[in-house]
Amino acid sequence: MSSIFGERLKISIFGESHGPAIGVVVDGLPSGIKLDFDKIETEMARRRAKSRAYSTKRHEKDEVEILSGLYEGFTTGTPLCAIIRNQDTRSADYSEMERLLRPGHADYSGYVRYKGFNDIRGSGHFSGRLTAPLVFAGAIAAQILEFHQIYIGSHIASIYDMKDVCFDRTNITKEQLFALKEMELPVIDQSCIEAYLEVIEDARKNQDSVGGIIETAIIGLPAGIGSPLFDNVEAKLSQALFSVPAVKGVEFGEGFNITTMYGSQANDRFYTDGSRILTRTNNNGGINGGITNGMPITLRVAIKPTSSISREQETVDIKSYENTTIKVRGRHDACIVPRAVPVIEAACAVAILDLIIGQFGLETLSEGEL
Repeated sequence: MSSIFGERLKISIFGESHGPAIGVVVDGLPSGIKLDFDKIETEMARRRAKSRAYSTKRHEKDEVEILSGLYEGFTTGTPLCAIIRNQDTRSADYSEMERLLRPGHADYSGYVRYKGFNDIRGSGHFSGRLTAPLVFAGAIAAQILEFHQIYIGSHIASIYDMKDVCFDRTNITKEQLFALKEMELPVIDQSCIEAYLEVIEDARKNQDSVGGIIETAIIGLPAGIGSPLFDNVEAKLSQALFSVPAVKGVEFGEGFNITTMYGSQANDRFYTDGSRILTRTNNNGGINGGITNGMPITLRVAIKPTSSISREQETVDIKSYENTTIKVRGRHDACIVPRAVPVIEAACAVAILDLIIGQFGLETLSEGEL
């Protein structure tokens, strides 16, 4: 089993949902980076459970303890280890999970993979709780990227069948991305907020859940980052994004919709403003041949409905191999999409920083030039 991501910038996530703590080791950070813990706390707060009715009633403070790799506020260049202690656990809610397989969860696949020794409390290492240390690592990566004028932001493109407008893929500003980060439900069209809340509340009242799509933009990346084939930008980002629990799809630019276009429509025509080479459209999401072309990278991530719902469902008793039913207990979100937004951004930040370090090295990165 491996919970390690990255080649030059490696992150290793450890812990279980109801264990003493969860955490992350970040290896490969440049030395001398002053961490802004106010910004880190802001990102951690974006992921935490909200006061809304649809959000889980499990309330964790997510206070980060640094064990190594930081001295007097600056990174030392050695592995940075951080833990987040679990405090609000109710393991008794999962006593039935030793026998009853929860539909949509990794109970059966995990049972087979680990021969029945996996921690089932709160889904153990499979839990969305493990996204907290990812957000911490991503907040550090984002600070380094922002020093190089590279910015990442997202909006909720849809929840169930309700949709927001899309980014203008050729014109995305850092001010727009920062404004979205200030919103509990980040949307471009403000009228979507109440519609989203109504859809989520209807699902909650029906003992059900809903999913949605998050659209993310990465701006400020110069052309020429990445490689063809296996080390390309899309592959790197997708690997990180599919490591986030509940992600079931990733597409770039127009994604699957590009199949409905003619080549003359799908091709992004080049032009110059005298100093830069740009494209009239951005159907390919800022990437050609696995390498950035200088336009904004845009991607969309599909988040499935929360698997834990209180409605009775068919299942199997893994101990007796008999058909039965289950009503999942515990505290769960009727929609995890709002809390997933900073997680998606964190995964993108870690992947992009790893690409940049691999291509330019730590020395160039520390000098502030790409």
